[in-house]
Amino acid sequence: MPAITVDNVLVLPRLPRLDETTTYRPVTTVTTAPSGYEGEGFPVRRAFAGVPTHKLDPFLHLDQMGEVDYAPGEPKGTPWHPHRGFETVTYMIDGIMDHQDSNGGGGTITNGDTQWMTAGSGLLHIEAPPEHLVVSGGLFHGLQLWVNLPRALKMTTPRYQDIRGRESALLTTPDGGALIRVIAGEVAGHQGPGSTHTPITITHVTVQPGAQVDLPWRPDFNALVYVLGGRGTVGVDQRPIHTGQLAVHGAGDALRVRADERQESRTPALDLYIMGGEPIREPVAHYGPFVMNTRDELIQAFDDYQAGRLGVVPAARVPHTDGGDAQL
Repeated sequence: MPAITVDNVLVLPRLPRLDETTTYRPVTTVTTAPSGYEGEGFPVRRAFAGVPTHKLDPFLHLDQMGEVDYAPGEPKGTPWHPHRGFETVTYMIDGIMDHQDSNGGGGTITNGDTQWMTAGSGLLHIEAPPEHLVVSGGLFHGLQLWVNLPRALKMTTPRYQDIRGRESALLTTPDGGALIRVIAGEVAGHQGPGSTHTPITITHVTVQPGAQVDLPWRPDFNALVYVLGGRGTVGVDQRPIHTGQLAVHGAGDALRVRADERQESRTPALDLYIMGGEPIREPVAHYGPFVMNTRDELIQAFDDYQAGRLGVVPAARVPHTDGGDAQL
């Protein structure tokens, strides 16, 4: 799992040691993601399956894409499709993915990069591996998270953020047993590069065998811990978790995770995607690629899409940008 790593974590800033007054969040549920296929047929794990919507708010959907080692000619993506009313956050761990939209925006993300697309009022969008990767094959592993937008921002102007992995805030634990990558939001005073419409925090945490992480977490945020790979425990009661499982937490000031002493050879550490945000607490009307507040708004979104008001598929593939923010 390359993502972004450092040769010596001991040179990084460290999390504070939490005192005895800290209230650690209890684990309320642990669910196992079912497997399926998305787009043109690439394998995914549906990380939020079976979890009530109010426990996820402001998040809507999370797919773990892969991990899969494609043979030559096998890499797949998604065809052109519309979005309105929310944001997609695509985090690439291994491999390469190209993005293009109907407003002329685009980019390429690879190990540790994030493509943050605010669909807002709507656009058409495609994600696919580059042609050279289709020819060669190779490892592909990533995540796509859907973040809801509040009613006041459902029809905001679309925006695209191209976040390079090297821009993530990096820190470690007091004993250097973990690498914490802050992609968006803030952890212990360290701010990630992602600009968010809804107050959220997203981190990718790699915990070495036998190590423990006590992670300060905003009390007004929910807390979701998804296991990308490896085995360990969550909470002070050491609830077991493994690859493809999601731990939903209750109220408190901090999260506790620990990696098992023994890991499998193909996943030598415990890798976690940890999310939290301030709940929006508004009605959610969700159907396919549209997330609105009412059924009438969904009908309008479909009408606008069919009438071409969300854009049209470009006649030719546009050149891709590399780095920087691109306004759609």
